[in-house]
Amino acid sequence: MRKQRRRRARALIGTVAATTALALAGCGVLGGSSSPGEGRKHAPRSVPVWDRSPASIAAVGDSITRGFDACTVLSDCPEVSWATGTSDRVDSLATRLLGRTAAADHSWNYAVTGARMADLSGQMADAVRHRPQLVTVMAGANDACRRSVRAMTPVADFRTQFEDALHTLRTSLPKTQVYVSSVPNLKRLWSQGRTSPLGRQIWKLGICPSMLGDADDLTSTATLRRDRVQQRVEDYNKVLAEVCAKDRRCRFDGGAVYAYRFGTDQLSHWDWFHPSTDGQSKLAAIAYRTITAESPVD
Repeated sequence: MRKQRRRRARALIGTVAATTALALAGCGVLGGSSSPGEGRKHAPRSVPVWDRSPASIAAVGDSITRGFDACTVLSDCPEVSWATGTSDRVDSLATRLLGRTAAADHSWNYAVTGARMADLSGQMADAVRHRPQLVTVMAGANDACRRSVRAMTPVADFRTQFEDALHTLRTSLPKTQVYVSSVPNLKRLWSQGRTSPLGRQIWKLGICPSMLGDADDLTSTATLRRDRVQQRVEDYNKVLAEVCAKDRRCRFDGGAVYAYRFGTDQLSHWDWFHPSTDGQSKLAAIAYRTITAESPVD
């Protein structure tokens, strides 16, 4: 009797073991098909945070983005804007990203000649009405281009104003991407343009007096003034980089516009300070490289 019970027990254990083995062979530990990798088929795909081909663009900023002095003296020329222009001579960022036809209907330019960083929040508020997938920012030159060194926007205020502008955007459009251009090297623009008699006369009308005033004055006092303006520009660029780095959908150009060596062909032949159509094209190329790069510029 005992032998029969032991035989039945062993048979039952064998049956359970075989059944368990078959179950494990046919299913994963967490259930599902036995096919390799089948359980991973339905895992959510990761969506890249940065889209290198946005379908709409809004531009905010100052006179550079308005194409000031690129076509006629002391006038805006938005058709040659590096950001949203339609001119074949520039091949703007909007044209490169969207195509010429789509760019006309899906890009908007809210930059204002003379604007400073304090004005950027208002421009952002206008831009968000179109719900653009990308916003370009080029601002800061006018914060340094003041009537005097003392009148330049303090760095702490500049930071707060830029943060406020991004907050205005993010309140309405948390997923819109932002491209931020560095402030150009104003001292280099002075050194290039000061050789033009016409340029110096235009400068006297009030273009960036903190840097361009008394253009031929090479005394230590004038040199110190220009150096202080230049240092403020570098401080602004540091702020732009730091604030942008905190936003995962923001890309700074890594100082590319600041480092670009504008020559006479890239400067307006009206004022020898703002970009010409060729200069606007170079700015468009810098922006396009930054936006379509696989990873942000360090």
